[in-house]
Amino acid sequence: MIRVYLDTSVYNRPFDDQTQKKIALETEAVKLIFQMIEEKSIILVSSEALELENRKNPYLLQKLIMSRYLQKATLYQPLNLAIKERANELTQQGIKQFDAYHVACAEMIQTDYFLTCDKRLISRCQNLSLKTLNPVNFILELCDEN
Repeated sequence: MIRVYLDTSVYNRPFDDQTQKKIALETEAVKLIFQMIEEKSIILVSSEALELENRKNPYLLQKLIMSRYLQKATLYQPLNLAIKERANELTQQGIKQFDAYHVACAEMIQTDYFLTCDKRLISRCQNLSLKTLNPVNFILELCDEN
């Protein structure tokens, strides 16, 4: 089964300005991904980095909903020295610090897909072995496979 790591931008996408067509489309893709998680047709991967970033979220409703989805994760990656070292390498390549921790966690636990709504992060991850996609492109890729 497919292992999917969602970064914080994916969990929070439904709370963004839905009058923007790109955001509304990504939100629909996120809803489909959440549905697949509920149906257990994909494996959700979580990490200590996701939990730490979520705790910093000042919006209580967003924090609560993300926490509930993180509890549905089948796989969990705690932070460790190897991840911290890899995150440092990734920041040297221009990836922001929290994003670097997410990427390092996703790599360590060998996810099939790392999903983010951050175009800059997607472009920075193109040279990595980790398959990094926007939620819409992930849904389209799954449709192409079936």
